[in-house]
This record gives sequence, C-alpha cells and structure tokens, in this order.
Amino acid sequence: MNVDWLRELCLSFPGATEQIQWGSDLLFKVGGKMFAATPLEPARVCLSFKASPENFAELTERSNVIPAPYLARAQWVALETRDALPQAELARLLRESYDLVFAKLPKKIRESLSASKPLKPKPARKKPAKRKRRSTR
Repeated sequence: MNVDWLRELCLSFPGATEQIQWGSDLLFKVGGKMFAATPLEPARVCLSFKASPENFAELTERSNVIPAPYLARAQWVALETRDALPQAELARLLRESYDLVFAKLPKKIRESLSASKPLKPKPARKKPAKRKRRSTR
C-alpha cells in the first residue's frame, strides 16, 4: 500500500473527497465525514479507518493492527505497517469504512451523493417588513 494507491482507491468511491488536516494528515471524507486517514509524514501508524464492530474485534487481534488512537471508541483501527493487511483485503475494508460512514449521513446528503448532484442551498425565507404605524392624533 502506498499513498498513490490509497488516493486512487478512496477517491473512486462516489462523493469521496480528500483534505489535508491536522498539519500533515491526508483525510478521505464522504459528505464531510471522515472514513480514512493517513499521515504524510512518518508516524506511529500509517493508516486508520472505520470498521464494523465484528471486524474491529477480529482486526485488532492481528499483528500490526491496533485500535486507532483517539478513535477506537468509534470502532476505528490503525495499521502500524503498510503491509499489515493484504491489498485486496484492505481495499474491501476501506470500502466497508466508506459504506459505514455513508450510511450514517442524513438522507438528503446520501441522496445527493448517490445522484452525484450537489446539494442546492435552501433559499432564505424573507420575512415581510414591519410597517410603522402612524399615530392618529
């Protein structure tokens, strides 16, 4: 696994975007919610992503796969080495991460991303201007 492969895979998912955040971490998001993160500078972990509760338990029993720092309570795992998982399995798990995050998005955003149409902003409601009452003297 390298960053180019990771970018190509993650950005192939419908509505997926990338963003540099926290200095030098490359995040992959859908609907503004993160589904994978990788540091661009040397770090303790090389990739973090969301897992299902079943996969979280199974993956964290493997060598070089740990509960993700700061995100483990949300069922995120982290790879300590780039070869911790076979590439085909990693691709499947990243798609699952995307699907888990996508499923939690509000219905309107999911529909917008599925139709690949940008969300239209709601028109601002204008309140009628209040008229000043003239006193009748």
